[in-house]
Amino acid sequence: MAVSLAACGSAKESGDSAKEPAEKKGNDITVGLLLPENQTARYEKFDKPLIEAEINSLTQGKAKVVYANAKQDASLQTQQVDTMITNKVDVLIVDAVDSKAIAGGVKKAKDAGIPVVAYDRLAEGPIDAYTSFDNEEVGHVQGKALLEALGDKAEGGRIVMMNGAITDPNAALFKKGAHAELDGKVTVGKEYDTKEWKPENANANMEAAISALGKDKIVGVYSANDGMAGGIITALKAAGVSPLPPVTGQDAELAGVQRIVAGEQFMSVYKPYEPEAEAAAKMAVALAQGRSLAALADSKVDSATTKGIPTYLVPVVSLTKENIKDTVVKDGVYTIQEICTPKFKAACDELGLK
Repeated sequence: MAVSLAACGSAKESGDSAKEPAEKKGNDITVGLLLPENQTARYEKFDKPLIEAEINSLTQGKAKVVYANAKQDASLQTQQVDTMITNKVDVLIVDAVDSKAIAGGVKKAKDAGIPVVAYDRLAEGPIDAYTSFDNEEVGHVQGKALLEALGDKAEGGRIVMMNGAITDPNAALFKKGAHAELDGKVTVGKEYDTKEWKPENANANMEAAISALGKDKIVGVYSANDGMAGGIITALKAAGVSPLPPVTGQDAELAGVQRIVAGEQFMSVYKPYEPEAEAAAKMAVALAQGRSLAALADSKVDSATTKGIPTYLVPVVSLTKENIKDTVVKDGVYTIQEICTPKFKAACDELGLK
């Protein structure tokens, strides 16, 4: 009880201390942006420039964005938070490497009067706002797609589940949604929580699964994202598995989209980064300026440490070869020229991607 009261008092005090200078500054604010890693293409290619552009637009070009990437190192990210606090940023947007490890840094920021927006992953500690995708729904979408691809092979067949890193709270939500669809309909022969989401770790896990189950006994693979799907497919090919079983993914990475075109990967989950990035930017600017989040957050979520966090969740789309043109191409994520390099031209032509 004492801890809860202390936390509430601390949040109130930090909110009050942040409000006064923000009112004076108006658009002249400094936003700290901390992204978790550069293994996944999305962060540097989409999230960072989209967030920067929206902040620039919201503040008539007067705001400054200070950026750091933790390269999948939770200790480094904690140091980056400390540096942002020392440099007196007005607000932080944090995509945590490790949702628990970042909690101390979030509290330090709040104690220094710096509000914190959790981006993409729900960090622990006194978070002020959160935006992400409906991550449990991601798992449902992946699980449904895999069952659709398996058809009659689901009954009596064995799949491998390649989940994300246990340090990422989203990975648990993906897994929960996927299991809700798959359990009782297909047998999970092997299941892994993949360290650091690294494709090479997924590759090693898949090699182990093939050895344990037999290369002809795996009817499908649940992969939580596209990077790992690449490592999984490499392992399947190296083992001489043909035809390849359906493999899921997430993030609509260019390499993943090309594998879908080529028929090597069955699907990905397309998460339109623009609305997520814009929501984070709007929340951050509003918090830095001491304004309400009421118009920006349409729901609330609870973390392990904080209740009722103002939240905006973005819906997701199942990406298959049938809707590439109507999703990632239409939204300007990739051009047909980027997808349909000479290696994939014949497959693109067959799909009408011209």
